[in-house]
Amino acid sequence: MVKKILVAGAGGFIGGHLVARLRERGDCEIRAVDIKPFDQWHQYFDDVESLCLDLRERPCCEKVVVGVDEIYNLAADMGGIGFIEGNKFACMVNVLINTNLLLTANEVGVERFFFSSSACVYRGDLQNSDQTNFALKESDAYPADPEDGYGWEKLFSERMCRHAMEDCGLITRVARFHNSYGSHGTWSGGREKAPAAICRKVAFASISGNHSIEIWGDGTQKRSFMYIDDNIEGMLRIMYSDISEPINLGSAEMVTINEMVSIAEDIAGIKLSRRYRADAPIGVAGRSSDNSMILERLNWEPSTSLYDGLAKTYEWIYDQVLGSVAKNSRIETAYGVSRLYAK
Repeated sequence: MVKKILVAGAGGFIGGHLVARLRERGDCEIRAVDIKPFDQWHQYFDDVESLCLDLRERPCCEKVVVGVDEIYNLAADMGGIGFIEGNKFACMVNVLINTNLLLTANEVGVERFFFSSSACVYRGDLQNSDQTNFALKESDAYPADPEDGYGWEKLFSERMCRHAMEDCGLITRVARFHNSYGSHGTWSGGREKAPAAICRKVAFASISGNHSIEIWGDGTQKRSFMYIDDNIEGMLRIMYSDISEPINLGSAEMVTINEMVSIAEDIAGIKLSRRYRADAPIGVAGRSSDNSMILERLNWEPSTSLYDGLAKTYEWIYDQVLGSVAKNSRIETAYGVSRLYAK
């Protein structure tokens, strides 16, 4: 029997890649749902049932869950650290999506439910200390002190999934994502995350000839970044595993923002002067994924190196920047050198 799979948040970065992977697999029917109009979806497929609905509303959840065997809930109003710090209420309201989907899934007898949580659930004191290792293991989420707004919503929704399984028998799986990046993602506008923002800035510097870059903070913030292919593979493995507790899904390769800029420079073949913004949102001092549990339980972990993943991402973002510049810029010549200036 062919399974029917609902992807909530299918118009987003990760959701679009998941739909693409499920299409390639070819053993299921897909229902893709997002609040955004179709022309704003990161990836849209004509042969996939697609709906524009607000899953914060219970009637919309009831509509999309009918006839579904499995649900991947990736839907959320979110973005990079600049968005998260400035939109705490909007991030908290995301709780309605997961709550309504769980309620409806339980009522209609959905078999499996996946919730995309975040490394933002982890205690702030462990990410802002003087320690040199910021690798976070699953037990570090308690006693609770998550990222205000977004992290609290994710932590609460994790508990909702746990109790839906314990009290109602719905099989739920929860993965804590650590900084996913790749092609077909948000690369401008304020919701983009660090890898996309840096690739955009380096690409524009390369195209314009203005070899400088603005970096938020002092660039010493440490993070691990997971390439999207690893993200999708991990989701599918976790969904069909026996792992009932929240589990890390992220790369264990930790770098500073300065180091990531250097990697992007190397990929682009340029060297940039760096301007640091001390007043910009920077998040915690350090955060990385402790992969002990996923290695033990699945004998697998995200393995794409940051260099390899960023090279693919940079190539895609370079093309987006080049297209944008061609539409919205003027060309001037100074001292015999052509330069591009965004309007």
